[in-house]
Amino acid sequence: MTTTRAASGAPLLSYDDIFGDRSGSPTPERLRFTDDGQTLSYLLRSDDDKDLWGLTIGSQQPVILLGGKDLESGGNELSLDSYQWSPDGDSLLLPSKGDLYLYSLARGTARRLTESDEEAEGAKFSPDGGAVSFVRSANLWLVDLETGIEKQLTEDGRPGELLLGKTDWVYWEEIWGRSSTGHWWSPDSRRIALYRFDESGVGHFPILNSVELDPKVEKQRYPRAGEANPIVSVGVLELDSNALRWLDTGSETDQYLARVEWSRDGKRILIHRLNRAQNHLELLTCEAGGTRCEVLLEERSDSWIDLGNDYSFLADGRIVWSSDRDGWRRLYLYSAKGELERPLSPRGVAVTSIHPARDSEDWLLYSAHSTGSLGAKDRTLYRVNLSSGESEILSPIDGWHAAQVSRDGLSWVHTRSTANEAPRVHVHRRKEEGTAPGDWPTVDLVVGTEAGIDRSELPQWEFLEIDGPNGAKLPARMLRPSGEDGQRHPTLMYHYGGPASQVVMDSSSRKPTRDLWHLRMAQRGYVVLQVDNEASRFFGKRGAERLHGQFGELELRAQLAAVDYLRSLPFVDSERIGLWGWSGGGANTLYSILKSPGTWRAAVAGAPVTDWRLYDTIWTERYLGLPADNPDGYRDSSAITWATNPADPLLLVHGTADDNVHPNNTLVLSQKLIEAGIPFEQALYPRQKHGFSSKHSRHFYERMEEFFDRHLRR
Repeated sequence: MTTTRAASGAPLLSYDDIFGDRSGSPTPERLRFTDDGQTLSYLLRSDDDKDLWGLTIGSQQPVILLGGKDLESGGNELSLDSYQWSPDGDSLLLPSKGDLYLYSLARGTARRLTESDEEAEGAKFSPDGGAVSFVRSANLWLVDLETGIEKQLTEDGRPGELLLGKTDWVYWEEIWGRSSTGHWWSPDSRRIALYRFDESGVGHFPILNSVELDPKVEKQRYPRAGEANPIVSVGVLELDSNALRWLDTGSETDQYLARVEWSRDGKRILIHRLNRAQNHLELLTCEAGGTRCEVLLEERSDSWIDLGNDYSFLADGRIVWSSDRDGWRRLYLYSAKGELERPLSPRGVAVTSIHPARDSEDWLLYSAHSTGSLGAKDRTLYRVNLSSGESEILSPIDGWHAAQVSRDGLSWVHTRSTANEAPRVHVHRRKEEGTAPGDWPTVDLVVGTEAGIDRSELPQWEFLEIDGPNGAKLPARMLRPSGEDGQRHPTLMYHYGGPASQVVMDSSSRKPTRDLWHLRMAQRGYVVLQVDNEASRFFGKRGAERLHGQFGELELRAQLAAVDYLRSLPFVDSERIGLWGWSGGGANTLYSILKSPGTWRAAVAGAPVTDWRLYDTIWTERYLGLPADNPDGYRDSSAITWATNPADPLLLVHGTADDNVHPNNTLVLSQKLIEAGIPFEQALYPRQKHGFSSKHSRHFYERMEEFFDRHLRR
């Protein structure tokens, strides 16, 4: 068999390399510490299965705790797609095919907890380990682990109308970051706080499955910009009496109750209340035994407030809070009364996430980047002393670093990668009091392996800045084609755009499939260029605010500056430049080629928003406001407005089951292009959502390669 090679002589990355079996280079998934911090577990893929591995902290060698092929109970095959540790660390909660199982590691047996045609969603152990809560048919349920008896805790829930203990779609997507969080146990296991979603006023969107002989329609509740949102409440359920009372979060129902959490002592519930305009955020503290709520602290903005998970409620009532009030996200320490005590993170550093240790509050780990120049391409680990406020660096500055900390604060997982290196995962354990985490003994879980791919033989990403509009320096990264042949090469430009977006990063782990495909294209003779605009994360909150009220034009100016830069390079053929993007990047690709026809030779727009009136309330209104208040902004930001302009050769791609950016976005634009007599190509992927399955994704990338080859290669 002959191995295809790139111009450099290295083996050409194949689609089997990019999408094939990853068992030769496992990457840990769903890392979890047990509550006592003594075991770190994670999932690794092995052939067609996943195995659960565990590392006893203090040892050097992880072992298989549970093999995916060995998981059987009563003749029913179980899956290891997700799991939870019981509070005592003796058992695992395994959701499988809609039901719940409790697996005893000591006995090696699985016990079925639920058996129903209706899926058990959002399951959680009670803190004392005596019960598991879950949602079924839009109601909250509980199963007692000693008796095995199920109990229905609420009765009013009706799927698609009234949801109890779970979120609707728009909260799941935009508020909670695609998490099923919708109810929360009190620390003493006697109460459960829960959401109530009244969706009856929210419009439906039909999602058609037309692959079957008899097509089926799923009706999704989806609030579009300017339309009605669900009405949301937070209640407290007393398990002893089954009494349910609703907290007084204000008379205004058109608002977002964006975060819910118990105080450490269980006496209060803390809720983030955000107005619909998303420019006024309040932290409410509510009585756990009553209904009264009061404002503890608040944030206001002339534009919008970005929600995040960068906060922590300490055992003594103090609050670690994040805010970008000075233009960059920083951490602040507040007293239990909501009074600002001091900043916790230094100026010149923008916080991206925090990694708290629940039972250790002397120090707090956080990830951040420099606010200067190309600083945002990296993520650096810091820790701050909560008493003195002093921060110290724990990881190298360059590259992408993340952490996960055990509950006792004595162990942490450090994941790191660079654009030209595969991810590495290390486990650190403190041996001596007073030593910094960077000096703790280390165990390697994964060290730079990736499906047999040697990244050192592949084209290398180069980081640079290019001249942008009004003297701005735009962050960029580039792959040069394999082999120095003195020829002019075609170029692929990939972008996203949008407020605080970022594609220029020193990481290989964020979107590995896309990165490997770009490396393949560079091996095949393409230049690959990625440029972030003046509203990207590199420019902080003040930069993001440049898009307040209108999308498209600022993103276009950055990509035009990138084209000017490419035209200055002796190895680039300026007549053969292609542009592509997905989702928001698909929307900005369409805007770019329709507003500046002839600049690009060909373009691919995947899952694009083509009319911002078709997208959801929370994300769209945050930046564009209500359509009635900003009709010009919505009109001028949407690709359909410019669909009568001449277009470069275009491939439109969409999944027919996309419940995020609905496929009617592509169909609406298609009709406009047809009416204008503008030719284009289209690829629809049956039953695919916003992210495609591996098989469909492979087909898409192969199709995109053929499309660009046809238009850009001589």
